[in-house]
Amino acid sequence: MVQIKTPEQIAKMREAGLVVAAIHAATREAAVPGATTLDLDQVARKVIADHGAKSNFLGYGGFPATICTSVNEVVVHGIPDEKTVLKDGDIISIDAGAIVDGWHGDAAYTAFVGTGHAPELVELSRVTEESMWAGIAAMKVNNRLVDISKAIESYIRRQPRPATGKYGIIEDYGGHGIGTEMHMDPHLLNYVARKRGKGIKLVPGVCLAIEPMVSLGTAQTEVLQDDWTVITTDGTWSSHWEHSIALTEQGPLVLTAPDCGRAKLAQYGIEAAPDPLG
Repeated sequence: MVQIKTPEQIAKMREAGLVVAAIHAATREAAVPGATTLDLDQVARKVIADHGAKSNFLGYGGFPATICTSVNEVVVHGIPDEKTVLKDGDIISIDAGAIVDGWHGDAAYTAFVGTGHAPELVELSRVTEESMWAGIAAMKVNNRLVDISKAIESYIRRQPRPATGKYGIIEDYGGHGIGTEMHMDPHLLNYVARKRGKGIKLVPGVCLAIEPMVSLGTAQTEVLQDDWTVITTDGTWSSHWEHSIALTEQGPLVLTAPDCGRAKLAQYGIEAAPDPLG
């Protein structure tokens, strides 16, 4: 069953989303050469505490940290620790979440550590982020779930190929519903699998976390012995972007974006729903 939210519940999710946005801002500033991924986790813990929120990552299925820190070839679910020291030229995806009064927020971004990044890495992150926004723009009343998947995949496939030969759209992980739990139905693929059908019809009150993950090579992944860390099987580096979005009568509301997604959606000719918190 897909959970349909009321406007009041969406307002609570917006509160959680703004905590996530604050985590992103603080960890982005802290993701510098010499910092450990544990340092970033401690920054996130402080932000959550300062906002009177709760972590939805810590303890989830036994996960031992407040955020996921996925460096270079790590796609998702990297565990923060004091041994992983960020270096100039690294890329890192930081996935963060928060709970406010039982309602969840969840979002991720890719950051560049230091300077001197190869152009293909800069383009990889851009393509991944823009494919997310293409998916968000497809979150319209009476569209189907597959329309979001198609928009994400189509955007990526239209881009010039990188020097490595191709972009790999990660197959084993995707987006999801969100609300009173962090991961809920429906599962959202970042590509079209015709055997999965068209998926649910999108109606006001549907809330989704849209999160493409793209590598500079393979679409295949493997999980390390810690049972969490997911890497590309060919060692190519990857990017991960995510926002939580509520579909309202007035259009999409990007719960985890400070401006509700207004600026980016305007590029698609879409007006973001007004902020329920004013």
